[in-house]
Amino acid sequence: MVKLLVGHKGSGKTKQMIDRANDLVDNTNGHVIFINKNHRLTYNLKHDIRVICMEDFPHITNSDEYIGFIYGIISSDHDIDTIFIDGILKHADVSLGNLPVFIDRLKKISAMFEIEFVVSLSAEKEEMIGVDFTDCEILN
Repeated sequence: MVKLLVGHKGSGKTKQMIDRANDLVDNTNGHVIFINKNHRLTYNLKHDIRVICMEDFPHITNSDEYIGFIYGIISSDHDIDTIFIDGILKHADVSLGNLPVFIDRLKKISAMFEIEFVVSLSAEKEEMIGVDFTDCEILN
C-alpha cells in the first residue's frame, strides 16, 4: 500500500514521518528505510532505521532512475517492511505532472514485494490531478 502525507510546506509532514518511522521500527520484524533529500534528519531517526540521503546520489536525475534506485534498495534487503520517502517533489525530477505515473509504479512495487510506502508531498490532494488514489491512503 502507498500512504500519502499531503499538505503545503510547513504543515508538519516531516515531523509526522519521523514519528511514524520511529514508532514503526520498534513494532516491526522487518526493516525500515527512510529516504530524505539531505542529512539534516539523520539524528532525529532511531539508529535501527536505514537513512538514505539523496544528495549522496546526485546522478539520479529522473523518476525512472529513482524507481530503479528503489528496486536496488529492495534487491539488497529482502526484509524491508516500509520505505518512507520524505518530500518526493524535491527528489530527482518528480513533479505534480509525472506524479500519477510515479505513484502507480510505487503501488505496483508495493504489491509485488509486500512493502508499504509512506510518501510526503508538498501539495494538496486537489492539486494532484490524474493520481489514482485507489490502493492509496491519505494519512492527514
